[in-house]
Amino acid sequence: MRKLVVAAAVLLVLLGVLLHRQHRPLQPEPGVLAAGAPVQVDLDHGAQLQRGDVTLTTRAHFDITARVLSRKDYSQGPDGELVPLDLALGWGRMSDSAVLDRIDIRQSGRFYYWHVENFPIPRREIETSSANMHMIPADPDVKRQLEQVRTGELVHLEGFLVDASRPGGWHWNSSLSRDDTGAGACELVYVERVDAPAP
Repeated sequence: MRKLVVAAAVLLVLLGVLLHRQHRPLQPEPGVLAAGAPVQVDLDHGAQLQRGDVTLTTRAHFDITARVLSRKDYSQGPDGELVPLDLALGWGRMSDSAVLDRIDIRQSGRFYYWHVENFPIPRREIETSSANMHMIPADPDVKRQLEQVRTGELVHLEGFLVDASRPGGWHWNSSLSRDDTGAGACELVYVERVDAPAP
């Protein structure tokens, strides 16, 4: 019995080390990794997709190549099942290590927060060249790919910005602009494709 306990403890430690290495942040060299802004094509008539009791309504086709500034996983409750992780993403100069080394970034409670002592770039550029995005995987393969995404990595995502609703009045709507800030400014992204392009 004691041998089984020891073996289980060793297995848990090894699993923890593996997960830590798997999600260890990358440290790219200085330079803009993702020069272009996200590409959004608004839809006049969105399609409806069903996820259990949640209805997703597509609002725009969405294509983004960006640096992962931070990631936060959520596993509890129905929202965690629908949206298992958030990615804070940056493009333009918000994908440059020389800039990001001077910005403290964190995520909590479905929000992305940043703090600076001295602005390396204008405040408005930080606000409009980065965003917290809620990820809805289209299928188990996409979910597995998203689980591999690491902070510091360049990632390419394709899919749709969606609004989510449940019977009874619950709703979670996507931002349709990169210019907004604060509550309601996050994108709700139905992800159909994940790539990690070379920088």
